Amino acid sequence: MANVAGKIFRIVGPVVELEEVSSLRMLDMVEVGDEHLVGEVVRLKEDRAYVQVYEDTTSIKAGDPVYSEGYPLYVELGPGLIGGIYDGIQRPLEVIQEKEGIFVKRGVHISALNKQKKWHFIPLKNENDLLSPGEIIGEVQETSIVKHRILAESGIKGKIKWIVKEGNYSLNEKIAVIASKEGEKDIFMYHRWPVRKPRPYLEREMVTEPLITGQRVVDTLFPVAKGGCVAVPGGFGTGKTVVQHQLAKWSDADIVIFVGCGERGNEMTDVLINFTKLLDPHTNKPLSERTIFIANTSNMPVAAREASIYTGITLAEYYRDMGYNVALMADSTSRWAEALRELSGRLEEMPLEEGFPAYLPSRLAEFYERAGKVKTLNNQDGSVTIIASISPPGGDFSEPVTSHTKRFVRCFWALDKDLAYSRHYPSISWLDSYSEYLNDIKNWWHKNIDESWLSLRYEIMELLQKEQHLLQVVKLVGPDVLPQSQRLILEICNIFKNTFLQQNAFDKVDAYSSARKQFLMLKIILHFYHKSEELVKNGFAVIELRDIPIYNEIVRMKLAYTENDLEKLAELPQEIDKALAEY
Repeated sequence: MANVAGKIFRIVGPVVELEEVSSLRMLDMVEVGDEHLVGEVVRLKEDRAYVQVYEDTTSIKAGDPVYSEGYPLYVELGPGLIGGIYDGIQRPLEVIQEKEGIFVKRGVHISALNKQKKWHFIPLKNENDLLSPGEIIGEVQETSIVKHRILAESGIKGKIKWIVKEGNYSLNEKIAVIASKEGEKDIFMYHRWPVRKPRPYLEREMVTEPLITGQRVVDTLFPVAKGGCVAVPGGFGTGKTVVQHQLAKWSDADIVIFVGCGERGNEMTDVLINFTKLLDPHTNKPLSERTIFIANTSNMPVAAREASIYTGITLAEYYRDMGYNVALMADSTSRWAEALRELSGRLEEMPLEEGFPAYLPSRLAEFYERAGKVKTLNNQDGSVTIIASISPPGGDFSEPVTSHTKRFVRCFWALDKDLAYSRHYPSISWLDSYSEYLNDIKNWWHKNIDESWLSLRYEIMELLQKEQHLLQVVKLVGPDVLPQSQRLILEICNIFKNTFLQQNAFDKVDAYSSARKQFLMLKIILHFYHKSEELVKNGFAVIELRDIPIYNEIVRMKLAYTENDLEKLAELPQEIDKALAEY
């Protein structure tokens, strides 16, 4: 039962100052006023407490009571999360719509999980077995794709005195009893976890495997490892949200968590509508069977934006602890930082650059630190990959959120407005982007695809750098002064940009490219370059290349060859040799 922990003294927007405070601690979750609005203690000073409220504070008044159960802000973890749509503090929006209507009323308290639904539980432990925190007690088939492993919560350690037999049970029914030093403890299929506290693991491991996204510019040029972090900055209209949608749809992560933090409601609506219709390319099952949505749109209370990021990362860590590879899409961390700035201003803290609080870098570091590949407490390998978009005002990458984020991530996909305005998508700049995961994941590519992958990647990046220099020369004096060898570089880079880097998200064939197809396309373009280079040395004009039929075959290979035609695609270098041998 919640006890009265103080009463309201002053209200400053989403921040409420309390007086007559008793037994409150930092980060305790409280219920404010007679409507029991959800809030969190963010500062204690003498006999006063300051609470950030995650709902609209209109109509609450001085003197209203504040209640507390003595718990920090937490999420409920158990079967039933997959496919759910939650707000920033894990209230189930679909259930609220059924019970309350299309608008979220203030003070609504509904459990994130359906406690009455029966789940088929298969025990993996027996009576008298020892149980430690994080161990797997049993399994539940949560969806046709995801097997939910029931984990012993933190603090549970002892001998299993009793455990249920295989059968159907609700989350409210106990499934085991543990005899520990502190006495007997009941075990259920769900538990609570504080959102700001990272979940424990045995050890952090080196990242070795790429997250295959199906997007050629990402996987081939700027890959991210499973367990890595990537920032996706870009100005308005450059395609940040679409990039994250594509990665959520096509990446080979086991679980995807999409956090819409302060974005427009129509964007989240588009995501929710599309995802229910899409099939997972890896399983041919609905994509929603491995996805969790957290929708905290721009018209929702600003304080809940700050909580939504932590809610998402805690859910990601939970499925990581089951041994899954989880991808967290955060769209966007700029809105989260703006929420920090607004709350900091309400608390009258000293602002630093552009009004952001002094602790912005440490908060960003805390968030990105929770990504990684780990050895879990039950001795399995799991990972959390963070893909976070940033919305710098005016596309200025020197602003605080972008510049601080670059300190904590090893992969950076800079979205270019010029590419976006010329309809080149994904508009990831090959000049400003980078990835530091190349050497970590090269063995995976060399073992599973081809040993020449990294050398070919370096070669095409070198050509793109040369092209940039040559374009500057062309702007000054025109293309006619360039020798044929340099014109060939411009031609090959043009093919590469239009055939390889540009990708149509709405085309059934082009929306996704497997790792093997990407490698074959890269190999073919560079093979064509080397053969053409030999012709150019013998006096062949670059402009004549376009008249050769094989040229058009290369240009349209991304659409002409499906994933079932890769054997034919692999034969294209031989066809190039035959075609160019005639000249």
